[in-house]
Amino acid sequence: MPNILACTDGSIYANSVYNHTAWAAAKMSASVHVLHMLNPHHEDPVKADTSGSIGIGAKTALLEEIVELEAARAKVARKRGEAILEDATAQLSAAGVQEVQADQKHGRLSDSIDSYERDADLVVIGKRGNHANFAAGHIGHNLERVVRSCKHPVLVTSREFTKIERFALAFDGGNSAKKAVEYAASQPLLKGMQCQLLSIGKGNTKLEAALNQAKQTLSDAGLDVSAEIRDGEPDKVIGEAVADSHIDLLVMGAYGHSRIRHLIVGSTTTAMIRTVKIPVLLFR
Repeated sequence: MPNILACTDGSIYANSVYNHTAWAAAKMSASVHVLHMLNPHHEDPVKADTSGSIGIGAKTALLEEIVELEAARAKVARKRGEAILEDATAQLSAAGVQEVQADQKHGRLSDSIDSYERDADLVVIGKRGNHANFAAGHIGHNLERVVRSCKHPVLVTSREFTKIERFALAFDGGNSAKKAVEYAASQPLLKGMQCQLLSIGKGNTKLEAALNQAKQTLSDAGLDVSAEIRDGEPDKVIGEAVADSHIDLLVMGAYGHSRIRHLIVGSTTTAMIRTVKIPVLLFR
């Protein structure tokens, strides 16, 4: 049975993660593994400066109290995590997922994702977490490192789940984009949808040939496909295409070449995912 790894921190994006996961599980006939990480750097440990001229006895008492406070906070964090996993399991079960496993682990998600995603066919994670700066429009700081580490597709969820019927595939002819095409053609997640293939850079005969081949591959798999090449800045062009065509899901390679490469490597990754208000399915 295929398996989906759903990463949650109980943030405002958590419900979206569960809804997107349930949608994907239904399409893939998959089980779900929900993962919540207890990141020690997120628990705001108690800090105190004990270097001043206070007595040894008072300093010892202060340190003992700090230890007790940190132990209490750690207990609260564990209890909160347990509640998050209970809620995730309940929501996924109510959405029709038959098999749900839920685990709470210590550490950073970005440091250990490769250990948990190796048995998964798809990873689902929210665009932002509890510690993202919503006012500044930042995405979760774990996200890029997670995408770089995962060998399997990563579905980055939008704020709200809406029915997914049409997807755009940003195609640059690179290996990651070709992998996305093969996935769309052979795997059940995107079956039965309308697909808009989009490339940037008119006059590139090699790209045109690769785009036509990709269109043929998807058409042969039974997808309703259109394809076009546009000129302009990739993030702007793709963002406009997504909005104008009422696209529900953006599919693209996480590492490519030519101008689209800059969408996923470095700071423009944040700009692209922040620009589109729909989920993004990424392939390495």
